[in-house]
Amino acid sequence: MIRIDIRPVWRFRGETDKDFDFLLVALLEAIERTGKLTHAARVAGISYRHSWNLIEQWQAFFGAPLVQMRKGRGTTLTTLGADLLWASLRARERLAPELENLSAEFARTLNAALSETASVLSIQASHDFAVARLPELTAAAGLAVDVQYKGSFDALGALRRGECDVAGFHLPEGELGSLLARRYAEGLEGGDYRFIRFAARTQGFIVRSGNPKEIRAIGDLARRDVRLINRQRGSGTRALLEFLLSREGIDRTRVQGYDTDEITHAAVAVMIAGGQADVGFGVQAAAAQYNLDFIPCCQER
Repeated sequence: MIRIDIRPVWRFRGETDKDFDFLLVALLEAIERTGKLTHAARVAGISYRHSWNLIEQWQAFFGAPLVQMRKGRGTTLTTLGADLLWASLRARERLAPELENLSAEFARTLNAALSETASVLSIQASHDFAVARLPELTAAAGLAVDVQYKGSFDALGALRRGECDVAGFHLPEGELGSLLARRYAEGLEGGDYRFIRFAARTQGFIVRSGNPKEIRAIGDLARRDVRLINRQRGSGTRALLEFLLSREGIDRTRVQGYDTDEITHAAVAVMIAGGQADVGFGVQAAAAQYNLDFIPCCQER
């Protein structure tokens, strides 16, 4: 079975053209976390000399410093360095699911042409860290799995139309799960389906480290000093947030940023870590990935 990995090339155009080195992102992210270039180089898996040469190359290209080194106070990112880091991470997280979808579609077309007997399990699912590992884990077991990321409702619609073999979606436990199940059931009415429990996870509020806006409950989203980053329409996470707002009688139009959305939990976390939003609703793993704080709200299966 053929697998395809599509990777972008970021070409920066100034007085000269320069292809972006993604290792720089890993290095800047490690500096942001550790505050020391020596530690950051180790985290990035390169030598101190290589790390400094990489920084100098890009400082020369931009004509401005990316880091500031102070004796006895470690290394910090300049405003340009921080902006470059978070803009790069946002672009990476936004592109990742789209590129993975394109790769899967491309590979599926080629494999179908090369072998009529090839058996591939087609999965469409809401984005999740566990789902993202399925192709890697199943490949090690000799199984062929094709994963495409769609919102929960879109995935179930694709299953109903026969466009995939498995649809991944998520349900909170308790009262909210019962309410959301009714919405899911509308899209599956009249079909013959089986349900397989795959994983458990926690959803809640993703906030900046230290929770500077002191966000504790759903009502805080309607405060004028709070900016939300939402998930896309058609996602189960957005539907769950809608239920929570409705249950508390909160008008969505009062929530700043409600119509600004991202298609993955990781992209939501990056927006918060980079200071473009104060809070998002998502999974605990996304908060942990970017050293953010997390206020649990509900358990899901």
